[in-house]
Amino acid sequence: MAALLKDVYNPDYISHLADVVEKSYPSLQKSQFIKAVFNDEWADKELKARTLHLAHQLNLFIDLDYLQTLAIIKQIAPHFTSYEGMFIPAFVECYGLHEFSASIEALSYITQFASAEFAVRPFIVEYPQQMQAVLLTWCNSDDSHIRRLASEGCRPRLPWAMALPEFKKDPNFILPILEALKNDDSEYVRRSVANNLNDIAKDHPLIVVNLAQQWLAESKTTETKRLIKHACRSLLKQAHPTALSLFGFLPPEHIEVVNFKADKAVSMGELFTFSCHLVHQKSLPLNKLRIEFAIDFMKKNGQQARKIFQLSEAVINKDNKLINKSFSFKNISTRQYYSGQHSVAILVNGVQLADIDFMLED
Repeated sequence: MAALLKDVYNPDYISHLADVVEKSYPSLQKSQFIKAVFNDEWADKELKARTLHLAHQLNLFIDLDYLQTLAIIKQIAPHFTSYEGMFIPAFVECYGLHEFSASIEALSYITQFASAEFAVRPFIVEYPQQMQAVLLTWCNSDDSHIRRLASEGCRPRLPWAMALPEFKKDPNFILPILEALKNDDSEYVRRSVANNLNDIAKDHPLIVVNLAQQWLAESKTTETKRLIKHACRSLLKQAHPTALSLFGFLPPEHIEVVNFKADKAVSMGELFTFSCHLVHQKSLPLNKLRIEFAIDFMKKNGQQARKIFQLSEAVINKDNKLINKSFSFKNISTRQYYSGQHSVAILVNGVQLADIDFMLED
């Protein structure tokens, strides 16, 4: 079984953390600090709870005021990178809201080592006007991590992060930031812009479709097309007609699914397989096809819920295209399976062309 992300905080890691802190703060009681980290509740804490717990213990064991402690936090930040270093910006999130300028300057520094995308959000909620100016300033930073923070930190639906309900209602706060970053030199930054737009599309699809049309009209570069397509991925799955047409996915009026076959039943934990051919009239011009399959999963309440999976985007160069696919019903952390009747469907350019029922058995 793969190691859990939260288990990166093992005794060696926490001992290293204590050693690094001690160099900047010699008064640290290292053994007591380590014991306090691994308290009776530690085993039950998930990844984010552990990062917050580490931030709390740093605050308890560094017996200084906030600004003095913040100076130490900045000194140790370069030693703790990637997701496991998220407890560093978490300290600012938890204890720095009353010191706006110092905290924001610290987050712009810390994010170069461990992203401050979670930590910046309470400041956006508490100081919206000031933070919009800050985020726009960050858009012009020489550092791509800081530019990305401007977009990632204000995503309306950032996973694992505190909600920004006002931005779900009205994303106008965000749009100038995305406009400033849409042509960024860094793919890392542009992908964040696309993810932010995808968040917005879930509440305001027309805003994103209109922006996509505008940006594509302004620039035909591969980078812009890739950004817009990633931004519209949820709309494409939802078969939003304007989003589909932006990328040349026209109604599949002359496409047909034939020889559609699927397992009649599959046991929990096993592979479900299906196959079919897509055929077209050879005399017609060939259009680009977005080919997907959907499974209507049985839910605990006896209702079905659909999940769509992309198979390919292709032009059928011959008179037919074979689809041969399997799907694993092995339980995963992000999806729970329930026995009962399911369905599998083939979709082309957002239109369902065929479906078959099958049973998932215990």
